[in-house]
Amino acid sequence: MFQKITLLALVLAVVSCQKKESVEKDKIKIADWLIGNWENTSPDGVLTENWEKLNDSTFNAYSYFIKGKDTLHFETIVLAQKGETLTYFATVKGQNEDKAVAFPSTAESDKQLVFENAKHDYPQKITYTKGANNTLTAEISGKLNGKVNSEKFVMTKK
Repeated sequence: MFQKITLLALVLAVVSCQKKESVEKDKIKIADWLIGNWENTSPDGVLTENWEKLNDSTFNAYSYFIKGKDTLHFETIVLAQKGETLTYFATVKGQNEDKAVAFPSTAESDKQLVFENAKHDYPQKITYTKGANNTLTAEISGKLNGKVNSEKFVMTKK
């Protein structure tokens, strides 16, 4: 009887671990709608974000802002899932010694992703919201020079 109980407990432990592992690996799938090429054209220039899936737990993106022939901003982004946490890693050329800044997710849904790092100078919050008609709104917000600031960029899928 003891052997049967031990075997049953072992089987339950293995099954529950496998289920948790698949849930952990599947969490990044909620962000699949980011994948693709996004663009915002304004009188100030063109903002582009290109998202691709690297593997089952990592997405990669390049974000750049071009005015005329000048690249005014260039950033690489990695969205990675470790365990049950999604983290947005932003590396901006010429900032933070070209090292990534981590923004762990604070909310995820099939229409919105929110990442926050209260210790970062600016922004402290990054939000992606899926809109209608192949649009996406990227918003950065937080305190800048002691004042609350927010910038929104509505992009269209290309």
